[in-house]
Amino acid sequence: MTVSRALTFSLLIATSTAALSQTDDPLKAAAQKAIQTNPEVTARFNAFRAASNEVDVARGAYYPRVDLNADVGRSRDSIDTRNPKDQSLSRTGVGVSLTQLLWDGQLTQSEVSRFGHARSSRYFEFIEATEQTALEASRAYYDVLRFRRLVLLAEDNYVQHKVSHDQIQNRFKAGVGRGVDVEQAAARLALAETNLSTETANLHDVVARYQRVVGEAPPAQLTLGAGLTQGMPASASEVQTQATLRNAGISAAVENLRALRSQSEGQRSAFQPRVEARARGSEGHNLNGLQDQRREAAAEVVLSWNLFNGGSDQARVRQFADLVTQAADLRDRTCRDARQTASIAFNDTLKLVEQLRYLERNVVAIERARDAYRQQFEIGQRSLLDLLNAENEVYTARRAYANAEHELRIAYVRTHAATNTLTAALGLSRIDTGALPDDNWNAGDDAAARCPITAAPLATTSREELDARAKALSEARPGVTPTPATKAPVAR
Repeated sequence: MTVSRALTFSLLIATSTAALSQTDDPLKAAAQKAIQTNPEVTARFNAFRAASNEVDVARGAYYPRVDLNADVGRSRDSIDTRNPKDQSLSRTGVGVSLTQLLWDGQLTQSEVSRFGHARSSRYFEFIEATEQTALEASRAYYDVLRFRRLVLLAEDNYVQHKVSHDQIQNRFKAGVGRGVDVEQAAARLALAETNLSTETANLHDVVARYQRVVGEAPPAQLTLGAGLTQGMPASASEVQTQATLRNAGISAAVENLRALRSQSEGQRSAFQPRVEARARGSEGHNLNGLQDQRREAAAEVVLSWNLFNGGSDQARVRQFADLVTQAADLRDRTCRDARQTASIAFNDTLKLVEQLRYLERNVVAIERARDAYRQQFEIGQRSLLDLLNAENEVYTARRAYANAEHELRIAYVRTHAATNTLTAALGLSRIDTGALPDDNWNAGDDAAARCPITAAPLATTSREELDARAKALSEARPGVTPTPATKAPVAR
């Protein structure tokens, strides 16, 4: 990838504000705003630009070096065979020298290769920062939505408990209620107030996090949306394969390994000679302190070869061999971390889809039971404790459902981020849409060696087996089984 291609990102930064104003998706707008303004993304982008310039710095050693020298001064010397023996001269001179590297043991080639891989590593780090920032912005967006909803549930829970408390208190004042019921209702009302205070504090915290990630306060109206279900992997093995092949963090670790390998190869240049071609020409008065010399020109080939350096060069070769091995270890660790993150996120999507069905049934059932308890309490068939417990169960069930619904959206986002597809799924403007520094880039032989792509087996018991165990246990317990002639009374 060329630097000019990278600078496209700068143009996107300048023009994306207009695009943001045209989008109707607040999640996309929040993520795009975060990518624009988050310091982590811009820092990574500037690191990539610096690495691109570093390649040009190393490549400059292939070209000749031209120096201009000028001097003016006075010199004094003493030569015994000269008469007079002591002599003092004023001198001036201007010269130009040219130095061309002919051979340096392939050090320059290794340095150009090293900085090229370092640039690719900075590029992948920039892409990873973009994905992670989009992930954090999406998580902050859904958390604001979540806790706004939880505050509403806590408010409704408080209102229900307040109504029950006031009714019990009025009954007690009218002489038809018990004082212990008033105290019990007051205790539950205090608990409802505590829950409301806690949810309000949590909402404040997630709004502050939203401001940190996105750079501005969340809008008053946010929508939950349908979730980023498009483009999701079909299986656990597929998500691990995509994470291993496409995760930008793994690619950055591979390029870091290649950069260190190139640097390690460059250390062997210390055992070879350095050869340079030099040409210089000077003109002046009493040039180089020689009386009446006006011009000088020279052309030469210079060889320098260090024969002994105290063993430092051999030690440096061993040092970088160990650093290359360390980089391979870090690459494998990064791969394992990415594989774990992707697997957990994908499994969360499957788990939460299933849980939502059960949680929805739980909410509907407990709301019906609460309504029945309230009616029975009014006519004296249920105690106040039954009613208050039912109210708390409704609040807990609704809260669990709200949390699971938002966690499912976040799990989809996490899965996309682990496979480096989040910005594309959100339709965000970025430096690329999946292209690599080299269109044919791949890890090749540098792929992670200790990061197998295998789905973790889960030894779980099927629901049918659990139902069979429950039936067997029920039949084994002593008791009277209702018969058609003597049916058990139905609780109403």
